[in-house]
Amino acid sequence: MPEPIIIVGAGQSAAQAVASLRGEGYDGPIQLFGDEPFLPYQRPPLSKAFLAGETTPERLELRPASFYEDKAVELQLGCRIARIDPSAHTVECARGRAWRYSKLLLATGTRPRPLPVPGDGLEGVHHIRAIRDVERFRAEFWPGARLVIIGGGYIGLEVAAKARKMGLDVTVLETADRILKRVVTQETAQFLAALHEAHGVVIRPSSVAARFIGEHRVEAVELGDGSRVPADVVLVAIGALPNVELADSAGIAVANGIVVDACTRTSAPDIHAAGDVASFPSRLYGRPVRLESVQNANDQAKTAASAMLGSPVVYDPVPWFWSDQYDAKLQIAGLSDGFDRIEVDRATDDSRFSARYFRCGKLIAVDAINDPKVHLLARRALSERASPQEAA
Repeated sequence: MPEPIIIVGAGQSAAQAVASLRGEGYDGPIQLFGDEPFLPYQRPPLSKAFLAGETTPERLELRPASFYEDKAVELQLGCRIARIDPSAHTVECARGRAWRYSKLLLATGTRPRPLPVPGDGLEGVHHIRAIRDVERFRAEFWPGARLVIIGGGYIGLEVAAKARKMGLDVTVLETADRILKRVVTQETAQFLAALHEAHGVVIRPSSVAARFIGEHRVEAVELGDGSRVPADVVLVAIGALPNVELADSAGIAVANGIVVDACTRTSAPDIHAAGDVASFPSRLYGRPVRLESVQNANDQAKTAASAMLGSPVVYDPVPWFWSDQYDAKLQIAGLSDGFDRIEVDRATDDSRFSARYFRCGKLIAVDAINDPKVHLLARRALSERASPQEAA
């Protein structure tokens, strides 16, 4: 029997890679390793529907158990891969057992960025990335509880929206002078800030968390200026770090992610990477990019499957993202960094909003709130410059 294709990771990319490998006719063995004791599942609902108790762990599953049985996939769940030996074509788990592979896909994703300040280990201070994280976090919700969210990005704002609906008092602390500083224009940020404030969220820009106050459990967040914000529970949501340690320790090139070529190949033979952890060359944007999105996780996994089966294609996507906050749906097409001009269009009643970003006269990205038509037209316009190509 040939050595299996091994997939390390149990998220969107992993599930899609299995489907794509079998869909392209691969009938050899596949092994899938995941740190958690769960089938590959969706993460976006964790900060929304799952946090609010509107769905269950089972409903987060990307595919049912029968899918993996039908596809003859050997699941190794709750099994952390601790070492790769590229020369021997083996992976080794934390308990010391090793498995050989013919091809290896690293889909190890990201983890929450820590906030190493005094008191970060107090009870009531949380990060959320996995099902168990959210279950522990949600167990501390009660009407009137004072929730302090550190970070005004997508996750922090999505949690703020759900927490307000669940009756918590919410304060968002953002180190920058506005929310979503790295990802949207000031006009888009102002629209969303006004939405949150209308729902009772207190947003405090230019606020640096210096330490957490409390003996055993958090009682307040102390800011850089010495002031304190009372807190019964805290969420640290200041971004994510790619899980590159496994690749790095094996001598595989890393730089803001696992470095891959346009076909998902890493610097080590027969090892590929896909999803949130992979940094790939974008012809569309003229630089390496690493994307944390469902679209990227799925589409790059398809590319990786083709490459592992000897039919590589160039991956050069139009990135797109979304975020649900209250009744507003923010949809983003493209990457806006480096823009030199924007055009804003909004309804007089604030029911919809869009911002178009340009660089040197060319459209590079669009933010659309409650305006799916604008979003789809932007993706179509951008995709005309980024069509798939055959690759050697």
